[in-house]
Amino acid sequence: MKKVNLLLLFIAFFLLGNAQVTGKWKTIDDETGKPKSIVEIYEKDGKIYGKIVKLLNPTEADPKCTKCTDYRKGQKITGMHIITGLKKSGSEFEGDNAILDPESGKIYDCKIWIDEDNKDKLNVRGYIGFLFRTQYWYRVK
Repeated sequence: MKKVNLLLLFIAFFLLGNAQVTGKWKTIDDETGKPKSIVEIYEKDGKIYGKIVKLLNPTEADPKCTKCTDYRKGQKITGMHIITGLKKSGSEFEGDNAILDPESGKIYDCKIWIDEDNKDKLNVRGYIGFLFRTQYWYRVK
């Protein structure tokens, strides 16, 4: 019985660790400080993915990724996967070539983690080598 309880406890901690980053998150524009989009982060086959489910202030109806250089070139931004295949590493999730900026078409290595002081704040870091930029996304309730 103790082994079953221990196994259930382990599974619960694993699922809660993934559940913290999963859900819908509001992105904030770096330049204006205004909400930009809603990204849904989900787990599939042990990896973390994220797609834009809504643009909050589109400048054009149904915009497409014209600057993308991979398979997403010309795709609609709404519905586009911008986070792909992050793997758990301690309390973070990270991956190489794992986050896309649809405005520039650039792809970066990525690391995401829940803020220690605010569980409704997600730290999203895109980086190339030692150069990085961190954005803060906020949980949609």
